[in-house]
Parts: sequence; structure tokens; C-alpha cells
Amino acid sequence: MPLPRAPQALRRPARWGALLAGALPLLAFPAPNLSVLAWFALVPGLLLISRSPSGREAAVRGWWLGCGYFVAAMWWLAPEIGPGVLIVAVVFGVLMAPFGAVVWRLLRPPASVRRALAALVVVPSFWLVTEWIRSWQALGGPWAVLGASQWQHPAVLALAAVGGVWLISFALVAANTAITIVIVSGRLAPRLVAAVAGAAVVAAGPVAFALTPSAPSAGSATIALVQPGVVSNGSQILTATLSRNGTLSKARPDLIVWGESSVAFHLQANQGRLRDIEQLAATDHAEILVDQDFYVNKDQHSKVAVLVGAAGIEGTYTKTRLVPFGEYIPFRSALSWLTSISKAASVNMVPGHGAHPLQVTEPGGRTLTIGPLICFESAFPDMSRVDTDRGAQVIVYQTADSTFEGTWALAQHASLGALRAAETGRPVVQAALTGDSAAFDAQGRVLAWMSGSQHGVISVRLTLPVASSRTIYDRLGDYVPWTAMGIAVLFGFAPLAGWMRRRGHSGGKGGAVGGDGADYDAGTGLHVPG
Repeated sequence: MPLPRAPQALRRPARWGALLAGALPLLAFPAPNLSVLAWFALVPGLLLISRSPSGREAAVRGWWLGCGYFVAAMWWLAPEIGPGVLIVAVVFGVLMAPFGAVVWRLLRPPASVRRALAALVVVPSFWLVTEWIRSWQALGGPWAVLGASQWQHPAVLALAAVGGVWLISFALVAANTAITIVIVSGRLAPRLVAAVAGAAVVAAGPVAFALTPSAPSAGSATIALVQPGVVSNGSQILTATLSRNGTLSKARPDLIVWGESSVAFHLQANQGRLRDIEQLAATDHAEILVDQDFYVNKDQHSKVAVLVGAAGIEGTYTKTRLVPFGEYIPFRSALSWLTSISKAASVNMVPGHGAHPLQVTEPGGRTLTIGPLICFESAFPDMSRVDTDRGAQVIVYQTADSTFEGTWALAQHASLGALRAAETGRPVVQAALTGDSAAFDAQGRVLAWMSGSQHGVISVRLTLPVASSRTIYDRLGDYVPWTAMGIAVLFGFAPLAGWMRRRGHSGGKGGAVGGDGADYDAGTGLHVPG
């Protein structure tokens, strides 16, 4: 009896090529950190899709491209959720199918000037819509957004101050699209259009950087970040952190920040430990932002940033954006069985009520306003914007990444601070219990970095902007993805509108030419005056 034939999809080398091409852009992120690749790493995938024999096949190749991207972006989750990584990649990869269909419509050869101009706007818009949808909190939140690959380049990060990380993603995909048009077009005119547009996109960041004035200064502050390193249990974590903190007497910081889960109990219920921290704050003449990870009872678990001074607790912030499966299970009544086969959360963590700043009293009586956020919340642009709008002068992240020690996740996580700094025009610091601690100035430039293999204290002097200063992105919000969504919707309806218009002009018999002399472009689905 002959063996069954392999599924047709598995026998198509082009689809396997699209899968590999989807993984290529991830080399632009830490730890490989080949950030320049992001400007052309999508070209192989775009070429494979544009050469598809049909729109349907192009959509399938777009799906495979998305699968490759997401597997490469989340491989470090494999020890936690095992084959679930592949399931997530397949599901999220479906979002890239419309992208593949659009690439085929606009970039399949021969490319015309009309289609080239449309592609330079529409292709990046569809990519951006995909990134924006999968960045929804209920789907896990933003991770490996293409624009985040440029975190080390302040001249490119200037685009984030204008339109957030979304504008950087748009620029990167537009540059890749321009290169593809130059390759696939058989005529000089569309190649020139693409080359000029590509050069303009590459220059946009440096031009924005040169034209953006520095925010007025409101003084400076010294912040110390304490990183004790990998410690086995809650009691030892506090002891190790207190020990590291004890070396700060000569640094004279205005604020000391400990990592996420640095206190494994409720401070108000453990007055002895609270007094230890109060005494340390009095000795160092600085308030300490700790992070308590505790169970109120067996069914209530929270993570809370607690600002402690010599006189006691000065303020708190409870983590709001929780990690799916790690800190809660969506639809737990139906999916609770996951706890028996994985390390998924045994109980749903209780979230807070949103971002809000805390007031730090510095030595000398001055007030420093900070925006405390916890761990994965650094991936969400809106949370740092809320703190900024409410007067925060510094965005402070506390994290603990011990689950992913030795993977790319640590550096990728810390690098997000550069994006949030550029978007808000505020300096950003991240203190890691385990992971990478880092500090960035208000333009996203790296001021200090301590990798996950190190332990100790970082003291960094930050220039503070006046509370009233705002970036364009902070004022206007997510107008870039909303615009991309509008472009995608209009382009998606263009073929239907063109078909209805042709039927109207031909008396319901259809036709390729409208009665007004307008030619129908099958590539863009638009009518262009003849």
C-alpha cells in the first residue's frame, strides 16, 4: 500500500522560504542586534510573495512569513509553554495573510509608477495594522514590534517622538518596499520613484532629530538601580538587595529603585521588615521604590510598587497590565486545565486601576515626580504616556526576568525603555531583580546598562524636563496606526467600489473601462482619469 502523499503546502519550497524569510528581521533585535538589517530584511519575503502565482497563494505565503516572524520572536517561551509557541505563531501568522495579498496586488511585476506610489503607502499600512492588532493587551501586548529594533539609534528614535514606535515600523517597511520595487520593476520611472521615496524615508529620522529642540530643563536627579542577581527565595532576595543597597551611602541618590518582586511579603503586615527599609532610607537620605509580590490570601495575588521613606510608606502603584498565562489565564473557567501541564498562573493576579505618578521628596525638600510601572508594562506606549500627561518627570520600570535567563528576552525587554523615553521625552530607568537594568535619557540614548549576568548598583544622573513639555506623539497619541487602519480599509474596499462603478457605467454588464474614460488599474483597484 503506497504511503499517503505529503500535504501540498509542505511540498512548496516558496512557502518554506517565506517561513525562513519571516525569521530574518528578528536578527535586528537584541541579542544579535544587527539593527541595520531591519531596513532591508523584509525584501526576501516581499519578493517571494510578489512572485506568487495568485493572490490566494500570496496570502498563504504571507501567513507563513508571519509564522516565521513570531516563532523567531518568541522562541525563548518554549521552556514555559512548549509546543504552544508554534500554536501562537500559527494563529498570529494568520494576521499576515492580508498583508501577503496586498503585496501581491501592488508589487507583482511589472510594477508601474501608479502601483509603486500606492505600494509605498499601503504595504507599510497593512504591516502596521497587523502589529497594532496583535499589540492589544488581550492578545498578549506588544512584543517584537519592528520599530523597536532601532532602539540604539537616537536619530531614528526621533520618529518615535513624532508618531511613536509605530512611525518607525512604518518607515522600515516603506524602505523595504522601495527596495523591492527597484528590484521587481522593469521600467526606469517606478524605480526612480521608489529610490527617491526610500531615500526620503531613511532621511526622515535624522531630519526629525535635527529639527527637534531639546526640552527645557527642570534640573537633575540621581537615581540608583539595585540589581542583586539571581537569588533562590524571597528571604534571600531581600537580604541580597539590602546588602547591595548598603553600598550607596557615598552616591547620595535622590531615589533608590529595587527590582520587581524584591519584597515577597506584605510590608504593612510585616512591620519589622518595613522598619529595616525605613532605616535604610534614613541612612541613605533617599526614598526607596521597592516591589512587593505577595498573596493577600490563596485567591488574591498582586504586585505592588511601594515608595518607602524614613517615615514609612509614601505611595503605591499596583501592576495593571498582566502577562497572559504567566499572571492570569484568560477564560480560566474553560482553560484552567493548563495549570496541570504548564507553569501557567495558579490563580489570576489582581490588576490595579491604571498608571499614576508618585511624588518623591528629594534631599533639600524638592519634589521629583516619577511614573512607576512594572515589568512587561514597558511594552505598552500608552501607560508611559499617561504618567507623562500626569506630570511624571522620569518613567521608572521594575522587572524580574529570571524565567528567561540566558535568552534574548532580557536585552529586548530592557531596550524598550529607549522607545518609551523617545516617545514621551522623559528619561527612563529600569531596575531588574534579575535581567538587564538600564537607563536612557529623554531622547532614548543609553546612559547605563547592566546585563543579567552582572549584579551591583547603577547610579545615573538624569536631566529632568519641565513637566509641561510634550512630544508630538504624546500630544496626538496613536494617530499613525489609526491612519494606517483607514488606508487599509479604503484600499480593501477599492476593488468593490471599482466593480460597482464599472457595472454602473456599462449598464450592469461589467467592463474594464468606465464610461467617463477612466482606466481601471487592476493592481490598485482604483480608477485613474484617462
